[in-house]
Order: sequence, then C-alpha cells, then structure tokens
Amino acid sequence: MARGEPEHPERDRIELTSVLHALSDPTRLTVVRQIAEDGRRMCGSFDVGVAKSTLSQHLRVLREAGVVRSEARGTQRWLTLRQSELDDLFPGLLDVVLRTG
Repeated sequence: MARGEPEHPERDRIELTSVLHALSDPTRLTVVRQIAEDGRRMCGSFDVGVAKSTLSQHLRVLREAGVVRSEARGTQRWLTLRQSELDDLFPGLLDVVLRTG
C-alpha cells in the first residue's frame, strides 16, 4: 500500500454485519447509489446535502466496511463499489439494496 493510501479490508475480512451497518444509513445509501449509477465517483462530487466533514466520515464507514474502494488518480480521489467482491460474498445483497427505496 502506498504511503497515505487508506486501508481497505481484504476480501476475506469483509463482514456482513459491517456491510449492513454501512448500508443502513440513508446518506451512505445515497452515496452507494450514486457510485452505482456512474460506475465511479470523485469524492467531492456527491449530492447528499451534508457537510464535507460529515461526508468524509460516511465515506470512511463505507470504505472500512468493504463496500467501496478509494483510489487516488492524480490530485483526485475516486470511489468505486466493490460489487463483484460483495456479490461473491453475499450474493444478491447489493442488487436488493440498490433496488429498494
């Protein structure tokens, strides 16, 4: 891992309870849906109506739960869903969550 890069749980360390907790918050769920719509999103590009510091905390929860992967590209940080890993571990979960609401 490069210096300054955030930690992501390894695939076999992703726990269902952590994923469900991360997806239980309406703001985090909106973030996940926006990433799913675009395939990837720049960290500062979410339309969620919360302060930047609050958004950062929500993104941290999603990353630490294994729902998203954060990657630096130049001066920007991009987020992608770890959909294939989550689908392997918890088949259909993300599809149901993204459809609901």
